Amino acid sequence: MLVQDNDGLDSEANYYANVLNAKDRPAGLKEVKILDSTLREGEQGVGISFTKRQRLQIAWMLDYFGVDFIEISPIISETHRESLVEMKKAGFSAKIVSHGRALPEDIEIGRKCDVEWVAMYHSISDIHLKNKLHITRDEALNRSIRAIEYAKSHGLKLRFTLEDASRANPEYFKRFLSEVSKAGADRISIPDTVGIMLPIGMKRLVENAKSVTKVPIDMHCHNDLGLALANSLAGVEAGADQIHVTINGIGERVGIASLAETTMTLRLLYGLRRQFRYEMLSELSDLVSNYTDTVVSPNAPLVGKNAYTHKAGTHLAAIIQNPHAYELISPRAVGNSRRVVFGELSGKNGAAFLLKTFGLEPTPETSQRLAQGLKNLRIGDLFELGLTDKLEAEAVSSSEKVAPTTSR
Repeated sequence: MLVQDNDGLDSEANYYANVLNAKDRPAGLKEVKILDSTLREGEQGVGISFTKRQRLQIAWMLDYFGVDFIEISPIISETHRESLVEMKKAGFSAKIVSHGRALPEDIEIGRKCDVEWVAMYHSISDIHLKNKLHITRDEALNRSIRAIEYAKSHGLKLRFTLEDASRANPEYFKRFLSEVSKAGADRISIPDTVGIMLPIGMKRLVENAKSVTKVPIDMHCHNDLGLALANSLAGVEAGADQIHVTINGIGERVGIASLAETTMTLRLLYGLRRQFRYEMLSELSDLVSNYTDTVVSPNAPLVGKNAYTHKAGTHLAAIIQNPHAYELISPRAVGNSRRVVFGELSGKNGAAFLLKTFGLEPTPETSQRLAQGLKNLRIGDLFELGLTDKLEAEAVSSSEKVAPTTSR
């Protein structure tokens, strides 16, 4: 049976890569919190809407997984308010955040749901102020400060989001951030609302924020160019201490950073040891996919069907001997499973494994003939086989009788 140390989370095979990754990394990066916004940002995705029962189940599972905050927007509808109340009554370890606009009426809705935390947002980019809100910079700032003062006067903790911060005038950004910090914001979220930033740009933006405030900073990065996770990590390296995620990365347009990729990257590449139940990641992915009728890409990292599917003969020969050769971590670490595709690219080791599966005893000659026969069909992939522990053990046994091949 193939055995991996701690499911590959601390494999020695990754040593040299980890040395390079750690070079010039900021010291003191000890903890990063996770806020899951599947029930808020996620429902902004096209065609996505959860029932009350579904919201509660997702929240239960997220809490059991170990996230720090779960966000929901009770201003949307009565059922969202009811969902928030049920989540509060459940007694989760995660903090429940009521999300709304920087308006007293939105704050009141959250307060009446008996939350400890509210989140409010206000646009700060000129294009938003001019074309969406039709107000000036001073009006935006004054409105935001009044909302913060209202929340604090009722004993609430609050996170303030500077919407479209990445496209705002830099001096206005710093002025706005400084003033909302002084007004009493407990956390500040810096979003890349349209996904325009490079990681180096996001790092500079957070450094600018840190130069004018000591309030803890959240990262909320959109994935329009596929940089949501990279930008979130750049923000963390610059001093932010919380990342916003959703299950499967769902959300407005193409969504934000995904729960699976973010938490596992923090664990594997940053060495942050949180008590997350990583083995739930595939189950959470499947749950939300089933509830929303959205198909998770087979190529999705960690939770996609292809994440642990091996096809080329040389790859299969290697993973039979040691899965670390082509797997960063074990599929069981994230609740996924290993698969092998048989067809035109199968080599001798794959053919030997296939013969063993059929109850036949492979030899170098029969394995080579089967491999050549699969190639001669010229129809690509024929079928795939999920690898159980028993089949993996048989794969090792058969590989001992057939020398590794470079044939593809």
